[in-house]
Amino acid sequence: MANPLFFSCLMLATGIGIPIMAALSATLGSTYESPAFAACILFLVALLISVAFLFAVEAGLKTFPNNVNLPFYLAGAFVAFYVLSVTWVAPKFGVGNAVAFVLLGQLISMAAIDQFGLLGAPTHAITLPWFIGIIFMSIGVYLAVRRG
Repeated sequence: MANPLFFSCLMLATGIGIPIMAALSATLGSTYESPAFAACILFLVALLISVAFLFAVEAGLKTFPNNVNLPFYLAGAFVAFYVLSVTWVAPKFGVGNAVAFVLLGQLISMAAIDQFGLLGAPTHAITLPWFIGIIFMSIGVYLAVRRG
């Protein structure tokens, strides 16, 4: 079994990084008046880090996948959509508001993916305590973006 404490800490750090990435990307996009340019810089840096990780940590690609389904390639389209959207919207709507609504979208999609085992994910039935937790988190998102 994988170490849940390690995974929890890693995902916590990832969550902390998302608003930071959004703010940096939004500032870069605003500075150059181009969300697409900011996204290109972000993706170039991400590509370089990913390639370095591939060879330094994983010792390269052992086999080339030849039968990967379309949804897995679509993941890259969702990353591009997220980066371009947050880079364009955050300067106008606020980083906090943008990320809060991203979080709300994540809550909705995670519930559907877990409940139905979509996209190859393991199925985790929604229990009453889990559902109540999602409701409280959704209320928290609402309270976080509500002004006044």
